[in-house]
Amino acid sequence: MAITPPQYLLHHDGDNVAVAMADMQPGTLHGRSVKEGTESTAILNHAIPLGHKFALADIAEGEAIIKYGIKVGLASAAIKKGDYIHTHNMRSYRWEASRA
Repeated sequence: MAITPPQYLLHHDGDNVAVAMADMQPGTLHGRSVKEGTESTAILNHAIPLGHKFALADIAEGEAIIKYGIKVGLASAAIKKGDYIHTHNMRSYRWEASRA
């Protein structure tokens, strides 16, 4: 039986974003958690490039974006499950934490 590589990875179960393992088109994707090895599926709403993030759950404006099991950003707009996450709807937590 051939092993199919995941189309996306999440770093920890509980992350609310995943990372595309190739340029992805909208539709159903198969993924895996790096830490726990958990298999999952997600529906992607937008085309996204290799290495970019998409939401695994609805994320309200101002809510934390969790990757690697830690807060890496804040949603600068409401993000729907399956939406592309990038600079148009996310602010880096590092930048946010360094503001005076």
